[in-house]
Amino acid sequence: MSRWTFYTAPATCALATHITLHEAGADFTLAKLDFGAQQQQSAEYLKLNPKGRVPALVTEDGVLTETPALLAFIAQRFPEARLAPLDDPFRFAQMQEFNSYLASTMHVAHAHKRRGARWVDDAAAIEAMQRKVPQTMRACAELIERRLDGPWVLGERYSAADAYLYTIAGWLEGDGVDTSTLPRLLAHRARMNERPAVKKALAELPN
Repeated sequence: MSRWTFYTAPATCALATHITLHEAGADFTLAKLDFGAQQQQSAEYLKLNPKGRVPALVTEDGVLTETPALLAFIAQRFPEARLAPLDDPFRFAQMQEFNSYLASTMHVAHAHKRRGARWVDDAAAIEAMQRKVPQTMRACAELIERRLDGPWVLGERYSAADAYLYTIAGWLEGDGVDTSTLPRLLAHRARMNERPAVKKALAELPN
């Protein structure tokens, strides 16, 4: 397999893929984008990924984007790493269901804090969206808190979904959510912090 190139930036959802690449033992080159300098909007990067966002993974077969797709791809390419229940279609779908919720609901709720202009132009509407973020993010976190019935998202078995949850849940405090009342999520974060892949990813690209 050719060496991959992984495009990422600090404090983004790309951390989930970064962790999972290390969990899989993948051979990849890290390409760090400076969002402050608008590198994600450069002509060079837009040619690679017209969405102008991260993550993006350049493989021997082409470019892949979107966290749920990347996590599933890595798990399938490295089955020996056991990052997904590939032998159980229903459990695999459960992992995809969870990852889709993080992408389509929780990440979008978080984006209303700083990216309101994606949806509206009216300043008052943007401010109203920002005020709502602590409430919507807390609702998402409470749903996940109730759902966690084991050390990991899929119970006793670690999966790529755990890297994604760790990443998204890491935004809660910054979004005004009191996490002291979310003991399962905090325990999950503590377990993740002890994993070598997490430590390596954070050392390479601190959030």
